[in-house]
Amino acid sequence: MTPSQHAAPLPGPLVGTDWLAEHLGAPGLVVLDASVGAHRGAARRIPGARPFDLDGELSDHDAPAPHTMPGPERFTEALRRLGIDDTDTVVVYDGAGLYSAPRAWWMLRASGFDRAAVLDGGLPAWTAAGRHVEATVAAYAGPRGSFTARPRAGAFADAAAVAAALADPAAAVVDARTPGRFAGTSPEPRPGLRGGHMPGAVNLPFGDLQGPDGLMRPAGELREAFRAVAGDRERLYLSCGSGVTACVLALGAELAGYRDPAVYDGSWSEWGMPSHRPVATGRPAAGPAAGPAARPAAGPAAGG
Repeated sequence: MTPSQHAAPLPGPLVGTDWLAEHLGAPGLVVLDASVGAHRGAARRIPGARPFDLDGELSDHDAPAPHTMPGPERFTEALRRLGIDDTDTVVVYDGAGLYSAPRAWWMLRASGFDRAAVLDGGLPAWTAAGRHVEATVAAYAGPRGSFTARPRAGAFADAAAVAAALADPAAAVVDARTPGRFAGTSPEPRPGLRGGHMPGAVNLPFGDLQGPDGLMRPAGELREAFRAVAGDRERLYLSCGSGVTACVLALGAELAGYRDPAVYDGSWSEWGMPSHRPVATGRPAAGPAAGPAARPAAGPAAGG
């Protein structure tokens, strides 16, 4: 691909429907549908979108926790089969709005690929704007790509790193699940997990980063939301149910100006299993009030 064939530079990690509509179909621009659960394999898609299957091959099913990041070799092969080149620009969306697409974006970022962005509001925002959709095809059948994963240290954290962060006064472990799951008063959607949260963690439900229109809140409001739970701590470790909506927090943190947040890949699906790891219950730590700007959590496992 020659430089003249490159897609337009992304304005940031989040793009609107107007930007995508203007550049859709440009050489070097790839659109990925990262929907999960009931939205996976829906009958309609943004024209030309390719399936980024988080429920399938783009998670490591040999790992004990769901949605675990595949190793670099498997991730490389999966993206090459999707026809993605190292020189491409990628926009990811999902059918729920802002739920699982940030997970795909973070996986790309964690693999050293920086030319990726999330579509603000996802497919609901696209259709609300009157944009064209087409029937979903079963799978991508185009040429293979040249993508190569180059893992970025620190993008994902394991349980040991999170345990250390819980004891670090300069770090905050921020949980994206609903207040009821964080407190242990609502059941976990996955069987066998203990209820509650990591002692010392704070709660910022991922839906609180979105306005009533399903779009991400402005950067200043995002910063206020994080500061309300994390205070002045700038080192963020982000968790949820299975490492999916923690990436909504990662997207919000980047928009808010935080540097190098880490996503706990195993999240509560690992920490909450019966083990020696401590669990606390009770009311979540004080956070931003769920006022008119807050949006209820959505998706197959809210805070997944």
